[in-house]
Order: sequence, then structure tokens, then C-alpha cells
Amino acid sequence: MSVLPPEVHAALYQLLQALQSADNTTRTQAEEQLNSEWVRERPDVLMMGLVEQIHGAEYAGMRSFAAVLFRRISTKPRKEASSDESKDLFMTLQQPQRNVIRSNLLECLAIESVPQVRNKIGDAVAEIARQYTDEGEPWPELLGALFQASQSDDSGHRETAFRIFAMTPGIIEKQHEDVVLAAFTKGFKDDASSVRLAAMEAFASFFRSINKKSQQKYYALIPDILNILPPIKDSGDTDLLTKALLALIDLAETAPKMFKPLFNNLVTFSIQVIQNKEFGDQTRQNALELMATFADYNPGMCRKDPSYTVEMVTQCLSLMTDVGMDDDDAEEWNASEDLDGDESDENHVAGEQCMDRLANKLGGQAVLPPTFNWLPRMMTSSAWRDRHAALMALSAISEGCREQMEGELDQVLSLVVPALRDPHPRVRWAGCNALGQMSTDFSGTMQKDYHQVVLPAIIPVLESAEPRVQSHAAAALVNFCEESEKAILEPYLDDLLSRLLLLLQSPKRFVQEQALSTIATVADSAESAFSKYYDTLMPLLFNVLKEEQSKDFRLLRAKAMECATLIALAVGKERMGEDAVGLVQLLGVIQQNIVDADDPQASYLLHCWGRMCRVLGLDFLPYLPAVMPPLMELAGAKADIQLLDDEEHAAQVEQEEGWELVPLKGKFIGIKTSSLDDKHMSIELIVIHAQNLEAAFEPYVIEIMEKIAIPGLAFFFHDPVRVASAKAIPQLLNAYKKAHGVQSPQLAQLWNTTIEKVLEVLSTEPAIDTLAEMYQCFYESVEVIGKNCLTSEHMATFIESAKSVLEDYQLRVKERLEEQADKEDGEEESEEILFAIEDDQTLLSDMNKAFHTIFKNQGTTFLPYWERLLGFYDSFITNQDPTQRQWALCIMDDVLEFCGTESWKYNQHIIQPLIDGMRDDTSANRQAAAYGVGVAAHKGGEPWAEFVSASLPTLFQVTQRPNAREEDDVFVTENACASIAKILHYNSSKISNVQEVVTHWVDTLPVTNDEEAAPYAYSFLAQLIDQQNPAVMSQAAKAFTFIAQALEAETLQGQTATRIVGAAKHLVTAAGLNANQLLATLPPETQHTVRAFFG
Repeated sequence: MSVLPPEVHAALYQLLQALQSADNTTRTQAEEQLNSEWVRERPDVLMMGLVEQIHGAEYAGMRSFAAVLFRRISTKPRKEASSDESKDLFMTLQQPQRNVIRSNLLECLAIESVPQVRNKIGDAVAEIARQYTDEGEPWPELLGALFQASQSDDSGHRETAFRIFAMTPGIIEKQHEDVVLAAFTKGFKDDASSVRLAAMEAFASFFRSINKKSQQKYYALIPDILNILPPIKDSGDTDLLTKALLALIDLAETAPKMFKPLFNNLVTFSIQVIQNKEFGDQTRQNALELMATFADYNPGMCRKDPSYTVEMVTQCLSLMTDVGMDDDDAEEWNASEDLDGDESDENHVAGEQCMDRLANKLGGQAVLPPTFNWLPRMMTSSAWRDRHAALMALSAISEGCREQMEGELDQVLSLVVPALRDPHPRVRWAGCNALGQMSTDFSGTMQKDYHQVVLPAIIPVLESAEPRVQSHAAAALVNFCEESEKAILEPYLDDLLSRLLLLLQSPKRFVQEQALSTIATVADSAESAFSKYYDTLMPLLFNVLKEEQSKDFRLLRAKAMECATLIALAVGKERMGEDAVGLVQLLGVIQQNIVDADDPQASYLLHCWGRMCRVLGLDFLPYLPAVMPPLMELAGAKADIQLLDDEEHAAQVEQEEGWELVPLKGKFIGIKTSSLDDKHMSIELIVIHAQNLEAAFEPYVIEIMEKIAIPGLAFFFHDPVRVASAKAIPQLLNAYKKAHGVQSPQLAQLWNTTIEKVLEVLSTEPAIDTLAEMYQCFYESVEVIGKNCLTSEHMATFIESAKSVLEDYQLRVKERLEEQADKEDGEEESEEILFAIEDDQTLLSDMNKAFHTIFKNQGTTFLPYWERLLGFYDSFITNQDPTQRQWALCIMDDVLEFCGTESWKYNQHIIQPLIDGMRDDTSANRQAAAYGVGVAAHKGGEPWAEFVSASLPTLFQVTQRPNAREEDDVFVTENACASIAKILHYNSSKISNVQEVVTHWVDTLPVTNDEEAAPYAYSFLAQLIDQQNPAVMSQAAKAFTFIAQALEAETLQGQTATRIVGAAKHLVTAAGLNANQLLATLPPETQHTVRAFFG
């Protein structure tokens, strides 16, 4: 029975018809009427009316539309009258009205006979259930109604109940597990396959919403879930099978080890689906994705399975041969100029991507044997698709198998290089692709050891008959050249550039564009060696930039700008002569003629200005007034955000390039990321200008700081914008300091407003990796302003935020340890956890640098605030985690270094950790402790004399460890050497046998790696030489050799080097050494360097 009068129903019915009208004007007017007369003025009547339309409308289409509209309107934000708080519209209605509406809605669900309409009503019920769950309010009759529906004789009602559970799992989260288990068990064994699948999807949604401990109670359901699959496969229903696989992917992501008892069965089933071409590509790819998901989330389980890796590699390679099926001679492929054509749904792409994941997750030891069981055969196959697949497989696995493949590059290249001469163009293209990928994945080794194999083979491919092969060879050369040293490239430049110049005359624009990108990369790597080709290339580029060109040539001109400015950077201002100004003026003309928002030249131009600023330095100043306004406009852009309250609109926006959707309470927030990328890039370019122009950049500093950089620190829509803003602030402060002076009132005013905002973000930044950048911003800014720039309030605020950060860190560590305890033997850490640990280590490191900088600039005035965290230091310094021990040791080193004798006050917190630290198993901690003892000797004064002298035996032990000179330990050894020198020089009052210690100390030299330790060690050695100390004079030849090694290693620089060389000359004379004879025992490079020092 209707609650509303007939005239209201008639008006609402008429409105609903108008909203569905094909006429745009009618529909727009109806939308306005809906919002103004119903949503704003009488939402309660609207919601009740829609429910009654769902209940009583004659036509199924009208009932369906009313249900969709009910759901959409219910989520609109509206302020609640009692609290003025914004909520979902439905939850702002009076309680009695809500009770009646929700009761009617459940009744509609129970009586609706048309499946499509019932699904729409179910969506509306799920939305209202979500709102009640989010608000923490009960809807007691809902569960009863749904459990009743799940027991209905009508399979459609049973399916609907599970669909609602899937959309709003929160409504069953708090139910007793026996009830939930029983409901799902019944659903999984339902006679109707559609119900079994709906139960499966609901379980996946519910399972994901509960915590890990609760999840384990439902592991027993896996056999019932997997039993759903064979009948669907046997029926050949690809739609149902696809949905079932997607639900399993969801479960595999959440708890892969739940499948462990039946994993091999699931592997067998999935491989059968992947192999069966009758299922269609999407279903087969979903089965592949399910298997790849296990590699992502539990690689150990996959490695242990007897058939997983072999079968997966075989199927991936098979899928990868499914390429160019209707284009055997590649005629269509070669004629196509759409190089970025979307092939993401193609089998060969799915196979390649899966191979990449398998290699990265399972590693080379697992993936290489089955892969190389196939590749040699495939490379010699008469079928071009096999050869193509083999090369693409090499491209896919090289990153993940880097460790194992790097030592076998001779064998791998013997497979790849001949493919560059293959009769089929797509195989040659794949050969270029493999070499390009390997040049990146084995960067350094490929360039240094295999340039003579790679470059002579790939440079001739630039002359291929097919433009796509030419272009891809040029693209592969970008990968090779960007990792090359100048000396490696120089012998090949003539051959390489002559062919690239020919490509600039290609009739295909994409070939010209790629040739320009490759030339730019070659110039960037060849540096001054590129000067020889300047006179040939630059006039060509000027011609391209001067030509009036249509829209089709905009990208070509953008690439020419990029190429010209990279050449400018390579050869420098002097080599360019008048061309430097000419190029800048040309860029200015192009900038004035850009009118379209989508013109690619605009973003290229901004980077070009940044390069020309670096080339010209202060000569760039006249062009800044033209360069800065567009740059600052982009950098100051606001976030383009849309609230999308219906799925169709959300799906439409998601299809558009450059948008990201974030789900929020049944709606979506659309964020236009493309404009945010531009904002980020613009701020980075501002940093370049500030760095290069310093004081001359002053006119822009205040506006950028106020409108871009400081607001950018809290720009929570895009992490890179916050990072770029954090990097900008120290550079802007530096530019202002250089212009006004460190003591100026102008700088003081800017600093006061800036430091408050920087300190604020140390407490508010949510992302751990970005928080580390904020700490870097803080300490670099303090370093710019210098001594005593922090007030007591600043230091107190810093310590409060550090306390909060450390508490959060300890909580994260505790959660990780608990998760670790739940892992089975042999189960690996997820990539997510490893990244989180790395982010935390970076954060602690940057916090360390912040403490160091404050102590360096504030000295003992920081101690009263620093003391407030003593509990953390004590906890960290004895922790089992070496990272935490290192963090605390480094801070104690700072106290010793910058607080002098006052540091003795904290000796009970410092002495034992330094003793333990020198014996620590982790080399970084031994280094920190050894350094700390030296600092205590150097800066701590008399109070520390007894401790440091007592530490000498332990420091000598540090230098005598078995691997003391190996890569991991050499910095520890050299720090210990320098610390012994500091004790002997600065604080030897408590040493009874000084001469004996000095004699042993000489054997702890040389210091050829640590540039901070070397000056202390060698200055002490020079002092001993000046004194003609017997410990040195009796080992004069050895001491001379140690000095020569340090000079060759460049650990001695400037005045220190001059002083040491003077002492060495004195040593040669005083000890009667034959310097030439001693030098002859050293490598030629060392001899050359030392002779230069000795004149």
C-alpha cells in the first residue's frame, strides 16, 4: 500500500520518464527539476517515491531505472540537520522514514521476478547496507532477509543474496564463523552454477575484508571452491569460467598459501585451460593470470611445485608464438605507423608479460633451465613466429635472471646477434628489442665487455628496408648508448652518426623522430667527443626548427628541440658560439606560436629551457622573463578532481587517458594525473633554474615559495609533487641567501615562514618514502641557513614530530614481526614488505642526517630537546635489528662530535653500545662504533681519555678481522685506523705504551677508500715523519708506499695532499730511500699519479 498520495506518484512517474527521454533538452530539464524540486527540497519523499515505483511500476524498465536512481541519489552528499555534518543523503533522513524505506526495499527484493531488475534492486540494498555499516548503525532485518533469500527455492533469489554479500561484505564480517561457513558451504554446492559462482565471488570479497587471523578459519573451504571449476570447464561456459578465475585471482592475492594442499591440482587445471584454444583468449589469459598471481604472492610455493615452472614457461612461450596470424609476411605490420597500437589483450603480449613476472619473482635458477630447454630449438626453427617468441622471451626474462645470465652473455648474444640478419623483419625487430632490453638490464657489462659484439651488429640494421626495423634499431641504440662511457662510443661515432643522419631523410616521420632521440642520447653520452659532428648536425636541426610546419610535424620539431639542446649540453657554450643565442631565440619563437593545449612542443620546451639555462649560466638571464610565466603557471596548477557518483560515469572517465580513480564510500574520486605530472615536472625545472642561477633567480623566489613550493609540500593528490616541492625549498633559500646575505632581514623573514611549514609536514606527511624526502628538505634547508638558525620552539617541534615518527616506525616493525611469525618455513617476504623495510631504512637514514645537521649547527643547545628521546636511543641501540642499532650509534657519534666534554653526561648511554658496536656482526655498525671512539678522542676531551685508551685493543682487532680489506669491511678498517690515530694524537694521556701502539698502528694503513678518514690518518703519519719517530723511520719504505697508494686513490686532496707529499719527500731524504725503486713495485697508474705529485 502506497504511503504517498497519487499526485506525487504521478509527478514522479512523469519525471522518471523525462529522465529516460532520448531528447537531450527534455533530459537536461528533468535533471534540473530532480535536483531542485526533489533532491534539495524533499529528499524523503523522493526516496520513498522511488521505492514505491520499484515496488509497483508496471514496466520492468521503469522499476529497474527507479532502482538505479534510488542508489545514485542515496549516495549524494547532504548535511545532516542536527550536526551540520555531511553524510550520504539516505543517512540524513529521519530514522522512522529510513526504517520504512529500507523495509519496503527488502520487500521489493523478495517479490521481484525479473532477474535484471532484481539485480538492480540488490545493488540498491547493498549500497544502503554499506552506509549503515560505515556509520556503525544496525540494520537488523537485513541479514535475516538475505539468509532467507540464500535458502530460497528460486535460484535467482539465492544468487541475489550472494551478490549483495559480495558488494557489502561488512554486513557478515561480525557474524559467527559457523554461520558464515555454513552459508558459503551451501552456496558452493548449489545446484545452479550461477549461484555457485555468486557464492564464490561473495566469499572472495568477504575474505579480503577480514584480518589474516580470521582468514585462517576459512581455509577449509578451498576444496569446495575448487570443485566448482571442473563442471564449469566441462560445460564450455567461458563467461562463467572467466568470472570464477577472477574470483580465484582475488583469493590468490589475499592468501595464496590457503591453496597449498591442492595447489598442484589447480596448476594442472589452469594449464589445461591455457592450452585449450576453444575457450577464447580472455579466459585462457585469466587462467595464466591466476598462475602468475601465485608467483607474485608466494613464489616459494610455485618453485616447490613439481610442474609449475616447466608448464608455465612452456605455455608462455606457446602463447608468444600467437603473433601476426593473418600477416605472415608482415606486410600489414610494416605498413602500420601506429607503433603504440594497443596489443595489451593479445596472447603474445600476455605471454611476454607473464615471462617477465616469472623471472622477476621465481628468479633465474628456476626459470632459466626450462626456458633454455626451448630457446635454442626455437631460434633454429623454420617458423618465424618461434624465432620471434624466443627473442621476446629473452627480452622478458633478462631483468629477473640478471645474476645468472650475466656470466653467460657470450652464449646469449650468440643466439641474439644472428637474428639481426634474419630474413623476416619481425624477427630482426625482436632481435633489436632483445639487445635494447639487455643493454639496460646488463648495463655496464654489455657496454664495457660486449660493445665490439653489439655495435658492429646493430648499426647496419639502421639501413634495413623496413622503417619499423630501422626505428627499433635506433631505439635499441638509445638503451645501449645512454649507459655507455665516452671512450667506448668514440670509435663508433662516425659509422653510427652517418647512418642516423640518413634516417633523418626517411619518408616516415616516426623514423625521423626516433633518429633525433637516438642522436640526442649519443650526444649526451659522447659529451665533448660529439663536438666533431656539431657543424654537420646543428644546422640541420636549426632548419627543422625554423620551418613552418603543420600539426603533424609538431612532435618531430619537439624531438629536434630536445636533440639540439642535448647537443648544446654535450659540447658547451664556447663550442656553440653564436648558435647558443640563436637556439634560445628560436625556442622563444616556437613558444610564442604554441596555441593548442595538446601541443607536445610545450612540455619539451620547458625541458629545453632547463638545459639551455645549464649551458648558458648567467647569460640565460635575459630569457627568464619569457621562460618563467608558463613554467610557474604549470607548477602552480590546482588538482583537477571530479566526484563521480555513478559507475557508468566512472567507467567512462577511467577509459580516458591521464585519469586515476580512487574509490570512496561507494563513489569514485577522479584525479587528472596528466596535469599533475606536468606540475611535478615544472617544479623540478624550477629547481634546475634556481640551482644554476642562484642569486640571479632571487626575483622569483618569494612568489614560487609562497604559491608553489610551500603549498606543494601538502599537495596530497600526488606524491611526486610533494617530493619536487621538498627539493625546491633548499634551492630557493640558497638563491635568496646568495642575493641578500646570510645575516639579512629579508632571508630571516623568508626562513621564519618556511621552517614552520617544513616542520609541520614532518608530522603530517602520510607516505613513508615521501616523509624521508621531507626530512631531507629540512636538513638541507638548515644547512643553507647555517649556525643557530633554529629557535627553541623549532627544536621542540622537531623532537615532537620525530617522536611520533619513531613510534609509528616501531608499530610497523612490530606488525611485520607478527606477520613474520605467522609465515611457514621457507615462505619468503613479499615484495611489498621488502619495499616497506627499504622505505623505513631510508627514513631512518634521513632522520639521522637531520639530527646530525641540527647538532652541527646548534651544538649543545640541542641537547635538552634531544634528551627527550633517550628512551628511543636506548631501545634502538640494543635492538636485534642492525638498522636500528646503526641509527642510534650514528646519533651518539653526533653527540660526541658536536657537544665536546658535555657528551660525558651521557656516557652510560654511549660507552657500552660503542664497545658492543665494535664487535657487531654488521660492518656498518662496527664502522659507526669505531668512528665514535675516534670522535670521543678528538672532541670529548679529558673525560673520555680512559675509555678511548681502553678501546685500542678492540680497534686493532677490528683492523685484523679476516676480511678487513674486502669491499664490505674496508671502510670499517679505515675508520678504525683513523680513530687509533686520533687517540694517539689528541687524547693519549692514559696510554702507557704509546711507542708500541704507534708501531702497530702503521700496519693498519693504507686508507684508500674513506675520504673522511684519510686526512686524520695521514696527517698523523706526517707528524710522525716530521718527528722522525722510530716507528715510522724503521718502516720508511712501507710508509712511503702507503702514501703513494692514498695519492693514487685520491683519498688525499688539496692542502692535506700537499702537506703529506712534503712529509713523504722528507721521509725519502731522511731515511735514504730510493723513491724510483719503490715506485717501480707499484702499478703504472699509481706511478704516474705519484710522480705528478712529486714533480
